[in-house]
Amino acid sequence: MGKKLLVIGGGAAGFFCAVNAARMAPGLEVKIIEKTSKLLSKVRVSGGGRCNVTHACYEITEMANRYPRGRNFIKKSFRRFFTRDTIAWFAERGVELKTEPDGRMFPVANSSETIINCLMREADRYGVELLLNIQVNNLKRDEQGWTVNAVRGAEQLAMQADFVCIATGGYPKQEQYAWMASLGHHFVPPSPSLFTFNAPGHPITKLMGVAVIEAEVKIPELKHKEHGPLMITHWGLSGPAVIRLSAWLAKELESRQYKAGVVINWLPEFNENSFRDYIIFYRDRHGSIRLRSRSPFGLPQRLWEFLLGESNIGDEKWAEVSASSQNKLIRNVVAYQIRISGKTTFKEEFVTAGGVSLLEVDPDTMQSRKQPSLYFAGEVLDVDGITGGYNFQHAWTSGFNAAQDIAGKSLI
Repeated sequence: MGKKLLVIGGGAAGFFCAVNAARMAPGLEVKIIEKTSKLLSKVRVSGGGRCNVTHACYEITEMANRYPRGRNFIKKSFRRFFTRDTIAWFAERGVELKTEPDGRMFPVANSSETIINCLMREADRYGVELLLNIQVNNLKRDEQGWTVNAVRGAEQLAMQADFVCIATGGYPKQEQYAWMASLGHHFVPPSPSLFTFNAPGHPITKLMGVAVIEAEVKIPELKHKEHGPLMITHWGLSGPAVIRLSAWLAKELESRQYKAGVVINWLPEFNENSFRDYIIFYRDRHGSIRLRSRSPFGLPQRLWEFLLGESNIGDEKWAEVSASSQNKLIRNVVAYQIRISGKTTFKEEFVTAGGVSLLEVDPDTMQSRKQPSLYFAGEVLDVDGITGGYNFQHAWTSGFNAAQDIAGKSLI
């Protein structure tokens, strides 16, 4: 009888574990158990349906610094399977990736279906069996191996395996990890990450749709800031700068019920002093021009007019602006203050901060330090990255590392 691997979870990490284990160990029987009727659902919708496969970063230390949680763990994992390996793996199967100016990498075909079809072909080629609509209830281990107890509708199932890889993704509630508790593992309480900021009732929301290519967003009381594109929405603030900030401060903002003071520098090449000097210089040369006639610093016109209104400036010419209004304008451009209250999930980019404690998992093999032949891959672990392809790279890496160890052990 050949040995058996059951992968719990039909997402990126689970699929990558399954197809690579089946390829590296031809005699291994591999099955993927998915609780829904859909496989690779996050792959399908990520990146606006294009799938942000990874990020064009080729230094392990630099890449690891894009993970608010799990940095040291993932440094070790990346030594076995990293960005170049991901690119090569897909290229060998006919899927070329391209790099966008911000470093994000997508299929040249600009469709996540390219990635899904590739993984499905691999599953078919190596005989990976796909079992859908099955909810796992618990795992039990004895000298014969693992028994995975599950249900499919009203049907009770008991499946046997020599190896189990848990790749369920992150759970939003701690009690959802309960079925794994009997395995002796500890879990870091989950918190949402990668979200936008709500500012209900704030006048800035009237500018919905306005975007700034480069802004600095910070929460001074939490001592963190991010740069990047910023978008104003009908509920508050969004865009990469905000999403990344939410990742770094996921736990802190949760503890504050998502209430905090945010400071925005709309022109991050300036600080308050340098912008004051520039305003004086500009005013001396353009005193007869009305401020509302055009935005002189590259800001969207609607945003510029809004900041003028916030600074009590009407239809004045530059030479007519009072000192107090000028000072308000300077602060509103380089240190605009807004109070946030609440969050909104950012489209399909929702990620859970928290999960299986990394102290209890071997980063080289993804094997449990508490239960031999039990593995973890992907977001179920207490690892999460900022937006930009980092979470998928962790999925590929952890899935591959687990597959490699499982395949090696199955051949013994």
